[in-house]
Amino acid sequence: MKLPSSRLALLGVLYFVQGLPFGFQATALPVYLREQGVSLTALGFAGVLALPWGLKALWAPLVDRYHSARLGRRRSWILPMQAGLTLTCAAAGFMVSEGGSLKVLLGLILVMNLFAATQDIAVDGLAVDTLRPEELGLGNSVQVVGYKLGMLTGGGLLVWASKSIGWSGLFLSMAALCAGALVVTLLTREPPPREDASGRDTASPPETRLSWRQLRERFASVMMKPGTLWLLLFIGTYKFGETMADVLYKPFLLDAGIPAWQIGQWVGTWGNVASILGSLAGGLLATRLPIVGALTLTASLRVLPLMGRWWLATHGVSDAGVIGVTLAEELVGGALTTVMFAFMMSRVDRRIGATHYTLLASLEVWGKAPAAPLAGWLADPAHGLGLGYAPVFLLGAALSVAFLALLIPIRHQRTSPTSVASTG
Repeated sequence: MKLPSSRLALLGVLYFVQGLPFGFQATALPVYLREQGVSLTALGFAGVLALPWGLKALWAPLVDRYHSARLGRRRSWILPMQAGLTLTCAAAGFMVSEGGSLKVLLGLILVMNLFAATQDIAVDGLAVDTLRPEELGLGNSVQVVGYKLGMLTGGGLLVWASKSIGWSGLFLSMAALCAGALVVTLLTREPPPREDASGRDTASPPETRLSWRQLRERFASVMMKPGTLWLLLFIGTYKFGETMADVLYKPFLLDAGIPAWQIGQWVGTWGNVASILGSLAGGLLATRLPIVGALTLTASLRVLPLMGRWWLATHGVSDAGVIGVTLAEELVGGALTTVMFAFMMSRVDRRIGATHYTLLASLEVWGKAPAAPLAGWLADPAHGLGLGYAPVFLLGAALSVAFLALLIPIRHQRTSPTSVASTG
């Protein structure tokens, strides 16, 4: 069945808005802070502002537990979070224009991420509630592409425009985009939960409020299902080797003599376009193939560009080689991410959709977190083991090959009647 365009558009708008503050915080904020004379040491702690994204599983049960039947189970959270995001972006714009306190501005950015991360819980819950099994590929393409476009806008396009509109104009533009999304959400009724193959709605009805006891019992039953540990290990490790290679790739190119502006063009611009195209391709694969089959294909293809990075480190760089390896890795990596998110959603118990999916999404984030410092320590000749770039690239590829073995137990798992995917 084809995903209705109104639902597709709504999900795209919501995911786009959620990407704005994180894109700014991750990409543009270091530039702004450096312009304000902030030390490099202090810049290293700016990532703390994104902490709500890593901790959102702690308050996800609140999103499943409390809601207004009049507004809708998910709109009850989406609307106030969008309003809060709009107001904090506007406040940041006025703060910058008046030369206000830098500490207050950083506090506002932290609150932006809190609002966006909490909205993400509700929007993921909305997707879990309404997407049918055959819609997971397309729906998760909207999720990943919408979020990436939001990041590209908040961390790229608006920063480029800031030469004309200033940093204050950047924040006010973000506020205007968030306000537009708020209007769209206000004018759109919450889609009803989808029914299973027997015509029964397996999600909690909007007028039903789960008790804390029911929520705990349902969560405990999900965690005690056979194969859950394999599933958690699968989700937590799928990006580990890739992340080890990613964190060293730009420094490797710079040390190889590639100018910074060219790295920005090849990796930052062309690479982002390839990643978005890959996300769309991943959604198509997840629609045309069984999700585990699409996972097997994309995870296997990912090994090739990772080996390409090792080849560049051992045989020398060339323009054609760097461009080819970069675009291939971003394309396949984008496809794998979309397919993995569709797979995660297919394993979610819709009765506690926001809580369950947020837990899996947080595990996906925290599982790859140790890869970056580990890769730096292994490669650094001054303060680490000093292996250099090539061995770490090879290790990242080897770990990605080892990950394929986890597909064997995953293939034998079946989903529950209350998950998004069917059991047939």
